[in-house]
Amino acid sequence: MPTRSWRGRALAGLAIIAATLFVREAKVFLLPIFFAVALTFALAGPVRTLQRWGLPEPVGAGMVLMSLLLSASLLVSMLVAPAAAWMEKAPTTLQQVIEQMDRVRSAIPVIAPPRRPRPGLGPAGDPVKEKIASEGISLTGRVLGQALSAIFLAAATVILLYFLLASEQWLLTRTLAALPNRRRKARMLGGLRSAQRDIALYLSTMAWVNLGLGITTAAAMWVLGLPNPALWGTVAGVLNFIPYFGPMMTTLMLLMAGIIGMPDQGLRVALPAVAFLTLHGLESNFVSPYVVGRRLSLSPLSAFLSVLFWGWLWGIAGAMLAVPILLMVRAACRRHPQGHWLCLYLDGRRVPAGPWRP
Repeated sequence: MPTRSWRGRALAGLAIIAATLFVREAKVFLLPIFFAVALTFALAGPVRTLQRWGLPEPVGAGMVLMSLLLSASLLVSMLVAPAAAWMEKAPTTLQQVIEQMDRVRSAIPVIAPPRRPRPGLGPAGDPVKEKIASEGISLTGRVLGQALSAIFLAAATVILLYFLLASEQWLLTRTLAALPNRRRKARMLGGLRSAQRDIALYLSTMAWVNLGLGITTAAAMWVLGLPNPALWGTVAGVLNFIPYFGPMMTTLMLLMAGIIGMPDQGLRVALPAVAFLTLHGLESNFVSPYVVGRRLSLSPLSAFLSVLFWGWLWGIAGAMLAVPILLMVRAACRRHPQGHWLCLYLDGRRVPAGPWRP
């Protein structure tokens, strides 16, 4: 019996490792599905509302999706010019960074650039600059590849999202019909509705919170005199969907933007990053806990580990999906008789001593 038990645990561990590696390698296939499912949970409510008003489900799905695409297109069109202006400054900025690196390297003998040509061997090359040049070429190729992948991901997500919104009731009835008994059907339906409510509430509330953060960030950048404040407000609002790491990325980007956009101003170049950190501290400690409330409260440790795990699997896109996936897992655990122990670690509410209750 002990041998069989350990053999079963070993097989289960190997199955988990194999599934994790499969999910990582199947990123291009699975990412549009996960994004589309999360957005379906958030947008199914408006589609059902239009259906109650007399519009067929495919027509309502098309109207909701078209409204979403038009809003995104309007936002992108407003930010194309500021982003292009910053991209034009990139070569000059890179040269300034290299010059700063040369000054620092000159003071360190081990990594200092060569100053004199070696006799008999011609002019000496700088291995660091040669490495930067070679890496710059490969970086350009990687950026182009990532851009093509992002276009494919966006197109696949939009198409799949429409099909899921247009056939939500059909998929739900077929899924329930495949289950053998009423108890499992009720458990499945309750879990799906709970996950749908939680994810829709989370995405809608975080969208409003991040919109406010983006507007206040843009206003702060305008007051500080940083060029293109609308661009940085949008960056702050979008990246804030990534818990923990999104604000860190925004802070670093604003620090670089201060160095580029406000040169020769001493310590004032750090003011954009400091201003954003102040606004983010107010948002994360006072606004978000009040708006999100106890219903969506997740354990900070579980949320952080989820962001780490899905970010390792799928990069920035996985980090953005980390919290919605965690809400799906918690909704499933609440309906499963053997999942109550996991909810104890996922739920951010205080759990009293004794048997756990959802």
